Amino acid sequence: MGIVTQTDKRSGITYAYETTYRWDKEKKQSRAKRICVGKVDPQTGKIVPTRGRAKKGESKFSEQLPVKRGPKPFAATRHLYYGATYLLEAFADQIGLTTDLKACFPDIYTKLLSVAFYLILEDNNPLYRFEKWNLTHRHPYGKDIASPRSSELFAAITDDQIANFLRLQAKRRVEEEYWAYDSTSISSYSESLLQAQWGKNKENDKLPQINLLLVFGEKSGLPFYYRKLAGNIPDSKTVKHLLEDLDILGFGKTKFVMDRGFYSEANINGLYKDHVKFLVGAKLSLSFIKKNLDRVYDDIRMFNNYDEGLSTYGYTVTADWDYTQDRPYKGDTIKDKRRIYIHYYYSIERGADEEQAFDKKIATLHRELLSGNTVEAHATAYSKYFVVKETPRRGRQVTFKDDVIKAARMNIGYFALITNEKMDAFTALHLYRMKDVVEKAFGNLKDRLNMRRLLAKSEKNLDGKIFNEFIALILISHLDHKMKEANLYKMYTMQQLLDTLDVIECFEDKSHALRLGELLNKQVAIYEALGVAPPTSSC
Repeated sequence: MGIVTQTDKRSGITYAYETTYRWDKEKKQSRAKRICVGKVDPQTGKIVPTRGRAKKGESKFSEQLPVKRGPKPFAATRHLYYGATYLLEAFADQIGLTTDLKACFPDIYTKLLSVAFYLILEDNNPLYRFEKWNLTHRHPYGKDIASPRSSELFAAITDDQIANFLRLQAKRRVEEEYWAYDSTSISSYSESLLQAQWGKNKENDKLPQINLLLVFGEKSGLPFYYRKLAGNIPDSKTVKHLLEDLDILGFGKTKFVMDRGFYSEANINGLYKDHVKFLVGAKLSLSFIKKNLDRVYDDIRMFNNYDEGLSTYGYTVTADWDYTQDRPYKGDTIKDKRRIYIHYYYSIERGADEEQAFDKKIATLHRELLSGNTVEAHATAYSKYFVVKETPRRGRQVTFKDDVIKAARMNIGYFALITNEKMDAFTALHLYRMKDVVEKAFGNLKDRLNMRRLLAKSEKNLDGKIFNEFIALILISHLDHKMKEANLYKMYTMQQLLDTLDVIECFEDKSHALRLGELLNKQVAIYEALGVAPPTSSC
């Protein structure tokens, strides 16, 4: 007879068993019979009887007995990568992202942050690989989020929670800054999404799509509003609802920068009506733009209108906007004049590129007509720039419409912006180019955050996934903004910077405080340049 101990892996309790051995003559094997006699006290090593196995007031095995040890429990110790997730966590605290998420999603905010960190650091990787990443990285949630659980996580996010989060973000925005507003199309393989519709696909995919709208702050460089809508809705139809949404969410004074896809007379009238400051791209073919351009055409490309840094000429014209406002409740229409500023530009580099591209286009069209290998999509251009005659004796004769081609070439390299706020031409151009931050954000969403093609099968999952992608986009945008401020792009791409920090290790042990691995001088310099205190073992 002997005493053997064994630890239950589920409960962590070590039990003691009284074991007797005998020889089985039939099977010719040694057999053992075990009876549980108690638990082993982890402090004293004594056996504590269970289930009334000892007499009252005493224990047959109360003394510490020599026992045969079973599997020995061990303290969980892990070494994990920590440097990059530490940076993202510090950023989330800096910009109030963690605070706002905790207020709106108290039960799941750490999961949302961990998924966002994964999307950023494991660019273009699907979520089912989170399990592997969790084994090697320290992150806010600290546990695995299996693929089915991530779907449940996204489905649990409600519209009210998202709206509350956007309201909290609105309070952190700078009122007196311009907001860049733009849209993109995201293709979808799913046939069950109601908003996946055929529209003008900006990726030229032969797939239905949804449209995603984003608003960015000029000074913060951060997105603070987004909206998903059906893929067949043009940009020019969205401005009215945007203004309504921002009013409901409690945003203050509004100033918008938008590209020419959002231009329409109805939108400009609506912006004037709501006293919204705007800066919008405008096509040169618009009658009031062309009329004013003809008037100052010879003045634009003068030396005193040239900006050497931008290699661009700029010229501002003050004009009148024919404002109209329908009043259904009174059954009439208000007509008035509103002041508008038109900024005209000529870019030397843009002009050279566009002129060469235009001449190549004309040469290609001419060659197609002469050979008879015409392209149906080019039919309008053929009739616009050429006269084609067929005669029995001379065959096909193709001649250029010189006046039309000359008129088209006159405006090459020119572009225009319109605004209702007084500013010089190059200030307006600087603000308008800030819109590029939205274009870069769309690139990050599609390429880095794996949203080029949608695979979601339900609207609810899609809404939650887009929200989590939006959280990741806030962090990427903040990192991009800080890298530009610190001129770090001269030394690193964003991926190189994250990779440089991602190799920093930490050591987790339940019986010790978190310990940090070695930091190189260049890693410390990155943290300091980004305005984040380097991590230490006392973190």
